[in-house]
Amino acid sequence: MADARGISRRHMGLGAVALGGGLAFASLPADPAAAAAPTRGDGRPALRHGSAREAGLLPGPLKQLVADAEAFLQPSPRHPWYAGAVLLAGRGRTVALHKPIGMAVRYQAYDEETDTGVEFPPDRQIPMAEDTVFDLASVSKLFTSILAVQQIERGRIELEAPVASYLPDFGRAGKQDVTIRHLLTHTSGFRAWIPLYTAPTYEEKVQRVYDEALAGPPGTAYLYSDLNLISLQLVLEHVTGRRLDVLLREEITEPLGMRRTRYNPPASWKPKIAATEDARRPWSGLDRGLVWGEVHDENAYSLGGVAGHAGVFSDAWDLAVLARTLLDGGVRGRKRILRPESVELMFTDFNTAFPGDEHGLGFELYQHWYMGAMATPRTAGHTGFTGTALVLDPTTDSFLVVLGNSVHPVRSWRSGSAPRVAAANQLARAVPVRPARGRSAWFSGMASAATATLALPALDTSSGVARLSCALWWDTEPKADVLVLESSADGGTTWEPVPFTTRRPGGTAEAHPTGTATGWSGRVWHDLTAELPAAPGLVVRWRYTTDRLYVGRGAYVDGLRVEKGRRRLFDEARPADAARLRAEGWSRETG
Repeated sequence: MADARGISRRHMGLGAVALGGGLAFASLPADPAAAAAPTRGDGRPALRHGSAREAGLLPGPLKQLVADAEAFLQPSPRHPWYAGAVLLAGRGRTVALHKPIGMAVRYQAYDEETDTGVEFPPDRQIPMAEDTVFDLASVSKLFTSILAVQQIERGRIELEAPVASYLPDFGRAGKQDVTIRHLLTHTSGFRAWIPLYTAPTYEEKVQRVYDEALAGPPGTAYLYSDLNLISLQLVLEHVTGRRLDVLLREEITEPLGMRRTRYNPPASWKPKIAATEDARRPWSGLDRGLVWGEVHDENAYSLGGVAGHAGVFSDAWDLAVLARTLLDGGVRGRKRILRPESVELMFTDFNTAFPGDEHGLGFELYQHWYMGAMATPRTAGHTGFTGTALVLDPTTDSFLVVLGNSVHPVRSWRSGSAPRVAAANQLARAVPVRPARGRSAWFSGMASAATATLALPALDTSSGVARLSCALWWDTEPKADVLVLESSADGGTTWEPVPFTTRRPGGTAEAHPTGTATGWSGRVWHDLTAELPAAPGLVVRWRYTTDRLYVGRGAYVDGLRVEKGRRRLFDEARPADAARLRAEGWSRETG
């Protein structure tokens, strides 16, 4: 089922971000305790549970992550966003948070007249557990994509080859130019979905895909569609001679030891599976009653539970194993499922022509609407309609799994992606930013719909050239959230932007003629210089403004100094000067 995202994804209008070069998959150092982790046969530490400190994370934000998630068990605003969830967060090879909350099975039905859930008796309700299995919905698309990239590696599929070269009937209705890449990046021109479940036989469902005309020419627009991954499934099954569920088992789950990941879980798993929806018309395409232990998506159900776009069941730990494998370049222990260069393609934006819809091979990239402050041009992930999400950030070597049963008892109770965003914000916050020059630095905070200012005292810059210098670190939602350097010569009545220049380590100088910084800066400290206007009582400040939707990791300022010739008008390193800074919304933070 195409993921119902509530608030539409933001089209940022930025120039395309091409990654270029190789991705860095090596884990970031946590502390010596991490080196003592048990190892696999190749000498690398195995994935394990550990403390926030062992993962190189701050414990406070992880505690807040859980508190934020628990808040969505309550009406938000009218109904709970989910009946329960399993949260998992880690960095390097340490899972620092693995927490079940709420109920895996709570409701036996949905009462449409009263818009309430009919609960099971207390003794038949089942709480969430660390190993609760979820219907992943569209997160299943990642597995299909990995299987496709494996076949590209082996030469059985070519990325730029027409799909019709493998499935001649696919070329009907003007689809002869759709390529494998178009399917993997949702640029084929397919509409979002069609009700395949109304066709009586499997063969007729496939024919409907073949007969489907495109909404637009291939490669001219981004349009998220389940039909892309269903088509890819047909290609994979044709070129390998194996069903998709067999491919999943033999090529991914068995090599990686993912024992709780499969299509069509057996009946014996049912007590450990989170229930989904009381599926009845008109909100569902089929009358099935409480869906529990079977795939929720109607099309996947009608395809026998095995589909390229939905149908995979898994638990949080198995998804952490998958995340760690990809962050390690496709290898776990002595088992390799992808080459590093293939993983790089999954983390590389192929949709540079469609800013805001960045997409690797199968993975979505740089999507603040569910990745929150974890979003960077290299952050990859996917969501699922049932309330699931997986996010991988190679920049910080961190990973997040949010598995919720948000369509239990009915899909209309939830909207948007707020719990996913909240969890991602807190994991991003848990990755410390080390001060550039001292023991602490000024931090803007990460509040939405807020303005934070950090102002220097009034300075006399009326004679000679006065220059401001400092270290600057920023990562904001592009264009929506902006950091501004500005000055006032009339006591704060009016403010004018101050142009500045930044230089990252080993990089060239970058001019900011409008006095602003926004978007991705690489999450490294930059040296900043700015020539200040001449005035007898000039006030200079940083102003960080966010909109009401999403935020990035924020901004940091360290080592503020103003010099005029050899004279220092202001130096944050001097306690008396530092005491004169006026901070509203900014705070001092240690790394």
